[in-house]
Formats: sequence, structure tokens, C-alpha cells
Amino acid sequence: MPVCAFDIAPDGTARPASENGPDEGYAWWHFDLAESDLPEWLEAHVPAIPATALLAAETRPRCDRYGDGLMLNLRGVNLNADGPADQMVAVRMWVTERLVVTVRKRRVFAIDAIREDMAAGTAPASPIAFVHDLAQRLMTRVQDTVFDLSRRVDDMEDSVEDDDEDPPEDLAEEQRMAIRLRRYLAPQRDALIALVGTDSELVTSDARARLRELGNLAKLAVEELESMIGRMEAVQDHHATQADQRQNRNGYILSIVAAVFLPLGFITGLFGVNVAGMPGVDTPWAFAALCIGLVVLTFGAIWILRKLKWI
Repeated sequence: MPVCAFDIAPDGTARPASENGPDEGYAWWHFDLAESDLPEWLEAHVPAIPATALLAAETRPRCDRYGDGLMLNLRGVNLNADGPADQMVAVRMWVTERLVVTVRKRRVFAIDAIREDMAAGTAPASPIAFVHDLAQRLMTRVQDTVFDLSRRVDDMEDSVEDDDEDPPEDLAEEQRMAIRLRRYLAPQRDALIALVGTDSELVTSDARARLRELGNLAKLAVEELESMIGRMEAVQDHHATQADQRQNRNGYILSIVAAVFLPLGFITGLFGVNVAGMPGVDTPWAFAALCIGLVVLTFGAIWILRKLKWI
């Protein structure tokens, strides 16, 4: 059984679908991929190649003409509780002049919104209007997610101004999110551009103009994601450079300290040898002389290091 099914009249009114479809307008049948009767229904109502595409376990965004219909796959951000937004949900579609078939694997909130509109009597008036409505809802949610991520990246870039601040804890996760979103949105951009350029009679001139705007939104989202990936790499490189500089500076300071105290350690070690013949053993002022000598040696070592411009 479908998740929902409607017959849509040319004026946008909808009623529960009949087996024979509407006299005018088109029918929309929406299925869950796990539905056991779906293969049998598709065999009876959809050509073999589109039916196989609708049943595919994994998909990528696409737009291909087949006969008098269009095979479409689009993706939207995941708003379900079972995963993050960048694990995008897919909508598989077969669109003809009289029939729109959509198949989901996970719940798609954009589909639910269209379903609610149809129940209220305001359905898209044509199959291509349905495609545009669905694509617009998907891209609106995608843009919201991308721009929200962009704001978080702006905050990360602010951390660059403070060299002593640690790298943002969620930097790596945000990088992975941007990469995963771009993975699906780049082919979705291509699919929308292909839909605009198709010679299918389903795509009217008015629909083509509106779909072109959605293609531009997809381009903008992909470009923003590519920019964010580069910006986050720059933030990561900056913090890595600062960490290397701090480590090098600390190592340099330790080297200077070691250079100063190395001769002092040698002298004190030499005079600490407990054997006969050590000078000053019987002299009361010998220890004071040794301390003064060590102070002089310390200042001499510092002077030499400054002369060599090491400090």
C-alpha cells in the first residue's frame, strides 16, 4: 500500500486516488521503499527501467529522460531523528504527463508538506509544478543548513585572531559535514541543470525559468560549501602553525637554558669529584671563589650567545 495517493485536477484540487486515475490532471502515488507490494505495483504501472531506478537501494541525484517521462532523483537534508542533517534523504521519482510516482527510503519532510497541501486542496497543478514544488522545498532546507554551517565557520575564523586560543573542538566534524553535503549537492546541481535543459514536453517555458532559479540556488550552495571547506582548512592550518611555533619557541628557550648551564654543570661536576688533590679543599674562601666564578661564567655565556645573535 502507498504512503499516500491522490488524483489531482488541473485546478489543483486533490482527492484520494482511484485505480484508473483522474479523467483530467495527473495522479500522485507515494511509496516507502520497504513496502512489499511496491515491485508488483511498479511492474503494472511503470516501465521496467524507471521501475528498476525507483527500487534502487542506493541512489545519487540524477535527471534522465526515458520515453515520454523523466527519471529524477533528488536529495534533501535529513530532518529525522535517526541521523545528522548531512546524511541526506533521497526521493526517487518517475514523472509523466498523467502520473507522478515518488519512492522514499526514509521520511522526507518536504514530501509531507506537499501531502498536507494536497489534503488542504492546494496541490501543484501539473506534474512539472509538483517537481518544482518538491525541489524548491528540498533546496530551501538545504540552503538553511548550508548558511547555518557558514555562520559557524565565521565563528571559527574569529578564533584565528587569538593566537593562544585552542582550535575549535568541532572543526573536524564541521569539515566532514561540509564535505558530505558537497558530495550530494554537486550532482544535485547537475541534475537540476539537466532538468532545465531537457527537451521533454513536460517542462514548459515557465517551469524552465523557475527551475533555472533552483539550479542557481544549488550552484550557490555548492560554491558556499567549497568556500567553507577552504576556509576551515585555513583555520586548521593557522592553528597548526601556531602550535608548531609555540613548540619551536619552547624548544629554543630550553636549548638556550641548556647552553648556559652546560659549562656550569661541567664545572660543578668536576669540582664535585671526591679525590685527593682537588684545589681549594683546605682554603676557606675557595667555595666563594667558585660561586663567583660560576656567576662570571654564566654572564660570559649569555654575552657570547647575544654576540652570536642566538638570543
